[in-house]
Amino acid sequence: MKVAVLTHAGGAHLSAYFSALAESKDCDEVVMADPDNHGTDEARKLLGDKLTRRYTKYAELLDKESPKLCMVSMEARLASQVIEAALESGSHVFAEKPGCVTLQQFEKLATLAESKHLHLMLAFANRANPESLVARKMIQQGRIGKIYSIDMHIVADQTRLTNPAYHGTWYADKTRAGGGHLIWLGIHWLDLGMFLTGTAIIRASGAIANVGGQPVSAEDSAVATLHFSNGMLGTLNSGYYLDAGYHTQIRIWGSKGWLNLDSTGTEKMTWYENTGSKAKQLQTLESPIEPRGYSPFVAQVVTAIAHNAAPPITTQESLNALRTVFGIYEAAETGKLVDTGAVAVAV
Repeated sequence: MKVAVLTHAGGAHLSAYFSALAESKDCDEVVMADPDNHGTDEARKLLGDKLTRRYTKYAELLDKESPKLCMVSMEARLASQVIEAALESGSHVFAEKPGCVTLQQFEKLATLAESKHLHLMLAFANRANPESLVARKMIQQGRIGKIYSIDMHIVADQTRLTNPAYHGTWYADKTRAGGGHLIWLGIHWLDLGMFLTGTAIIRASGAIANVGGQPVSAEDSAVATLHFSNGMLGTLNSGYYLDAGYHTQIRIWGSKGWLNLDSTGTEKMTWYENTGSKAKQLQTLESPIEPRGYSPFVAQVVTAIAHNAAPPITTQESLNALRTVFGIYEAAETGKLVDTGAVAVAV
């Protein structure tokens, strides 16, 4: 299958994308549009002979190559028009989040994808982590019972925001990024919370701020209370607070126990069950914790599209995550509880 990579100087995670495409048996050819020549050298290094042609114009590539799958990694402000062009050409799209700066932009893209029976997939790679899949299956099997609540935090370093070079990037500018930490990193945990529990976040309230005081227009702190479609409640703390590294947690409480995920910790998953052969014992995930991250998720996407199979994330699930993010932003602005419009997707 031919895969196109559409990117520019603002593209993220390209090395992981190229590595996955290089290793994929379902991808036999990669073409690339990169007007800034930003990722070309790395693409040649990682893809070798799989990289067959390079373009400086996205429209020219789409017209001449007709790829079955386009991978779009671009500044959010620029991404939506390129995603739209790829969908109009008849290609499935895998896009670096957020892929837009307003919800209306992505709603339009999702409607277009559905009308053409194409997949529009955002890059929520934590879905592919082994502990995420184990936790999701455990919840589906009812091992921790009826889900009562979820508490999530994803915290990165404030240090990057103190770098003058960062101040000029699109990540730091709300008009170019659509938002700050919440839409760049917090969105991963919002999606994962829905993915793990098989629900949707249907209402949200929240607040955002620039707690570090750096000269950026995008928020560095966001907190939210979340109402899920199954009746449970949850919270999210999303921010740049540390000197280095990450703090991550997703803890889910149920009527028969609880589980905790920490994707950046030593113990990726711990849990406790009230019943069963190991009742009332703290248990730790002992199965392999690799592969993980963007490369295996990209590989799953490529395989699904190549074989016309169900992708690891749907258009509706991608839309749900952005509806939730922009719902939190609206709640922060209005001080009101907001209906997100997210819709639960059947497992």
